[in-house]
Amino acid sequence: MNSLHDGAGEKDPGVLAGDVVVLQPGDERAQKIGKAIASQSANDILHALQERPKTAGDLASALSMPMGTVKYHLENLLDAGLLEVRETRYSVKGRQIKVYGIKDQLLIVAPRVQNIRSILLKYATLFGIIVLASIAGYAMLPIMTAPPGRGGEDLAAFQGEKAVGIMSEPSPAAGVLQQGIAPDPILAFFIGGCLVIVLLLIYEVAVWRKLK
Repeated sequence: MNSLHDGAGEKDPGVLAGDVVVLQPGDERAQKIGKAIASQSANDILHALQERPKTAGDLASALSMPMGTVKYHLENLLDAGLLEVRETRYSVKGRQIKVYGIKDQLLIVAPRVQNIRSILLKYATLFGIIVLASIAGYAMLPIMTAPPGRGGEDLAAFQGEKAVGIMSEPSPAAGVLQQGIAPDPILAFFIGGCLVIVLLLIYEVAVWRKLK
């Protein structure tokens, strides 16, 4: 039986895989792959083929494995799309000999692709949460800004004093020029949350369109 010694089809490990295959849990291809690599013998065959393509006879000799077992796992790995026949040779007696190699591909396991409506619904829910949190923040603002030790009637009196003080200020424009505009943390939270949602939405829609 002829053996492959010239390293034909050998891939540089630094080269990116030629094909990208996206698998969804539970689909037929994923089940075939799971079945094909469930055995330690199958994993030994894959490991042996990392060095260079080999025939079934080469694998049987290198792994001290019965030929029937090698052929059984090779068929499963071929059916799962993990291996490919790199070339076909013929022995002196005219018998066909296949040379097997690991298929050059990148396998990605990803959840089932959502539809665009479910994606928009998810981010609409997040937007609603941010709106409610912002409203709650504005409702709590008087309590958070009140001086320590004030509550109930004192808080109402403090708010009245604050309102009178604001009305008695000389000019809003002059105050802005002298003190600057005070940052609103709740408004900053709302705008920041909206920006994050928009960025995540753009990214997820782009991924959805790629996997569609």
